[in-house]
Amino acid sequence: MAPKTLTLASIYELQGLKEEAIEIYRDVLSANPNNTEAKLALSRLSGARRKFEGGNTQMREFFVKMDSPAEFAEFERWLAF
Repeated sequence: MAPKTLTLASIYELQGLKEEAIEIYRDVLSANPNNTEAKLALSRLSGARRKFEGGNTQMREFFVKMDSPAEFAEFERWLAF
């Protein structure tokens, strides 16, 4: 398993995986309660989660289920935008 870092949380957030990002931000705060970046991210995502609940579920499902080179290429193309 990858280390739970702010970078990983940011990647999840950019991919629309808000719950996963929130979990990591909380873990970061658990280890370092003064981490301002994690606090700000949790605050931002709490509002975003309520406002856009269920958003980007199609890309999330695609990401979770992809297993062919063509699907990986499509996902890389999506990340580039």
